[in-house]
Amino acid sequence: MKELVQQLTAAYGPSGRETEVADLIEKLLKGKVDSFHRDALGNLICEKKGTDKKGKRIMFSAHMDQIGMVVTHIEKEGYLRISGVGGLNVSNLRMRRVKFQNGVQGVMVEQPLKPGETSSLRTCYIDIGAKTAAEAEKLVQVGDMAVYAEPGFDMGEHRLASPAMDDRSACALLVSLMQDLPACADTVIAVFSTQEEVGYRGSTTAAFSVAPDEGIALDVTLCGDQPEDRKLAIDLGEGPAIKIMDARSISNPALVDRLFAAAKRAKVACQREVLPYGGTDAAAMQLSRGGTPVCTVSIPCRNVHSACEIVDLRDIEGAKKVLLAYLMG
Repeated sequence: MKELVQQLTAAYGPSGRETEVADLIEKLLKGKVDSFHRDALGNLICEKKGTDKKGKRIMFSAHMDQIGMVVTHIEKEGYLRISGVGGLNVSNLRMRRVKFQNGVQGVMVEQPLKPGETSSLRTCYIDIGAKTAAEAEKLVQVGDMAVYAEPGFDMGEHRLASPAMDDRSACALLVSLMQDLPACADTVIAVFSTQEEVGYRGSTTAAFSVAPDEGIALDVTLCGDQPEDRKLAIDLGEGPAIKIMDARSISNPALVDRLFAAAKRAKVACQREVLPYGGTDAAAMQLSRGGTPVCTVSIPCRNVHSACEIVDLRDIEGAKKVLLAYLMG
């Protein structure tokens, strides 16, 4: 699992630019699923047919995109002004190394604030080492997107820190699940979705075309075991979380119960997640067509939407055991 997570977090893939991630996943799943399909939004849809003609169609969705920055203007001195692609927090941006798809790297800087001015993306810029706008334009164009370029690293025996754990750690979970999933009664559709960070756009179209009987989103969730004001009943390394609700969807109670029952069969301790904000691809699946029963299985993650998102591999492995028990139960 560790190698999968490292491979996937290293790939470039801000919202709307997920092709590199999709290519890697398709390579990893070659020969492990019955079909691949990419739709107009770039979702990678992988299907493994069930053995029972009366079985359900179960859609799993893990989003490939990561937050990023898009160039909006190049100043005469060669500095790049930016806007956010997904939710960016200025406190996470200062003096961070970033990279563009073509390999150009830079440093995210916040300019000195004027009296009464508050931090915002308007006060930030990327320095790519150019002296003039003309020099910068040979390297980067308006509309190009950058992502965090900090290298991933180990933290102790079980934990990893890296950009893009949201949601490549869940992509790794879904890849591993499909690689090891034996024949089962239900048809399993693994959707690696696009543009989740800007409003669940990929999962919206994918859910409509897949028309699942039930949907399970795979995503990260915030932790409540850090010294901060918000307190959530989620601890890193204490097992995957089964979501009861967030700001965008309320999980189907029967599906929640079946997932907890699967966790009991798999002998995996799971946490109960109530998130008062945010959302996952479950929000899109829930409202597709005539409505779909949904739930989210979450990977606890510290420092979400930063250059050093931290996960515990034991939580990911535990989630895989739960999902295998659910599908084979």
